This record gives sequence, structure tokens and C-alpha cells, in this order.
Amino acid sequence: MTKTLPTRSSARTRRAFLRAGLALPALWASASALTPTPAHADPDDATPSTGEGPFFTARSPERTSFRETGLAGTPLEVSGRVLSTDGRPLPRALLDFWHTDDSGHYDNDGYRFRGHQYTDADGRYVLRSIVPGAYGGRPKHIHVKLAGGSRALTTQLLFPEDARGRDWAIDPRLVMAVTDAASGRVARFDFVLG
Repeated sequence: MTKTLPTRSSARTRRAFLRAGLALPALWASASALTPTPAHADPDDATPSTGEGPFFTARSPERTSFRETGLAGTPLEVSGRVLSTDGRPLPRALLDFWHTDDSGHYDNDGYRFRGHQYTDADGRYVLRSIVPGAYGGRPKHIHVKLAGGSRALTTQLLFPEDARGRDWAIDPRLVMAVTDAASGRVARFDFVLG
């Protein structure tokens, strides 16, 4: 009887299946138990791309805070790093963020809750904003376009509470690690550019 060795393709498929099986329990665990995209990954673990959506506005202002006096919403701070698939930080990577207000409305006339920034020498970024509202049956999310080195990505960051008990499909690799704090909510997500 001849033994058949697994092909590279079947090994990837098996690895993706096992990863998905290990990720599912995290969706039902508390928000503090969720882990961000891995800091050191192989090319198969790069942060997944999603559609840009209809509400992107080019030439956003450079800023790390979307908070303005008088705006409603729960304060949110999202931080993390932008890394290559071999775990190296990507300094001066461009991140362009946009999201809705707390009622689920985009500012399509101006730049409220829109802006871009660059990572520091260690690939770190920080965005200070509010928790966006859901709209049109979609879960709360933050859009982001990234460019670092010769790589680019458009994706969305999701909240753990929207990954449980819902009808829509949520990619667990895009769920931020979120905790509640006295000052609002604190989230972490490391992007891996493939």
C-alpha cells in the first residue's frame, strides 16, 4: 500500500481549517481574551482585505485623534503595530481611517471621523476616536487603508460583541481585542501586510 504525502495546497487548507477551529472559541470568550492579528506570521496569516465600501474620501487630514468637543459617543482608543509577514515593523506605514458617528452616519461632506497617520519607527500607531455606530444592518466597524513598503491593504476592524450571536458573517481575523476602561474602550490590533 502506497502512502500519499500531503501537498502544499492541502497542508495550507488543513492549517486554515485548524486555525478557524481554534479561533471560534475566542469569539465566545470575553473581549479581553481575544488576541489581535499575530505579531509574527507566515504569508498565509496576513490581515485579510475587505472592500473599501462607498464612503471613502480621499485627501483626509493627517491626525491621530478624531475627538472633537461636543461630539456624542463612547471614547475609543485603538493602537497596535503594522508588521510584515516576517514580523518586522513597518515604519512610516500610512494608515487612513474612517468610520461613522455614534448614530451610524458617515460625514460625506467633510472629514469628521476621517484622517490619516503614519506609524512610528517601531511600526506603532494610535487612533483616538469614539465607538462608531452600526448602520444598514452592518456591525460596528472602522475602515482602514494601509500602505507600507511595497504592500497595500484595505480592510475593516470589528468589535468582539458583534462577532457573537449575529446573522452576518464575521471574519474573526478582523476582530479587535477590546477592553472597557474608566475612560471608555481600549482596543488593540496588529496589521500584518502580506
